[in-house]
Formats: sequence, structure tokens, C-alpha cells
Amino acid sequence: MSFLEDESSENGRTGRTKMESFFFSCELSSQVPFYTFQGDEEESLEQYLDLRTICLGSGAKEESNVVEVTALNHRGKKVSVPVANLHISCLPMVSMGEFEVKTPVTFRLKSGSGPVCVSGLHLIAFEDDEDDDESDVSEDMEEIDDDIIPIKPAKKKQQL
Repeated sequence: MSFLEDESSENGRTGRTKMESFFFSCELSSQVPFYTFQGDEEESLEQYLDLRTICLGSGAKEESNVVEVTALNHRGKKVSVPVANLHISCLPMVSMGEFEVKTPVTFRLKSGSGPVCVSGLHLIAFEDDEDDDESDVSEDMEEIDDDIIPIKPAKKKQQL
């Protein structure tokens, strides 16, 4: 899925930011109590995780399963926050709405043995140069023009 957003750059020129999204999922358990999502290592990309659901998997026990998220705050310091306290009999799933965090992000099963599945979208934002788009469009139009055969007007029948 791709989204396009207009964005003004520092020099006043209007550019386009292209947003792509990909499915994300990880499973936490007593065997794998934490998972760190780094994203791609390209510096020109802004990457986020948009969390949608946290739910207990099959085989979960009658116990409290607390999931904690560790990410960077606006000052670049690591912050850990419990985001779900799941129990098989009363709250097996939590809908996170649109809980968006910038990568890197670590999920930790703070208590319980799971399995707990965390799912959402991996969002990648990058600059899409308009100049390249315009040149690509003009090249495509030239190719189309070359392929089109001109239509000749039909000859009229003369009436007798």
C-alpha cells in the first residue's frame, strides 16, 4: 500500500513524500521474551511501526501477560512503557488503534509466558523527487506517441 503526501521543503520547493507500508508481526513467549525491530539502515528513510493489535496466541495459560514497548522519545532518550496486560479469560486481545512509534522499537514480555502476538504496519517515508516523476512521465508519453499510428480520415462515398 502506498500513500503520497505533499510536503514543503526547507528551500520553499514543494516535494513529495511517498509512504509505503508493509505488514509487521512478532511473537513473544517465555523462550523469546523480547524482539527488537530496527528497520532498514538507510539514513534517508523515516521508519515507524504502527501497532494495531496485541493478542494472546493459542496455548496461552491463565496468567497475566504484560507487554512493554521501549522506544526513543522526542529527546532521543529510551522510554519503556507497558502497553498491554492480557489475560486469557477476560482480555485476550487489545486493539491499539493507531499507536505509532519511530524505529528502533523493542517489545518485551515483562510478565507471563505468552505466546503473545504483536502486529501492525511497518511504515517507510521517503522523498520522491518531482523532477524524476515529471521526466519519467514525459518519457512514457514519448513512448506512447511512438506506438500510436495516425488515423486517416475515412473516404466519403459519392452518391449517384
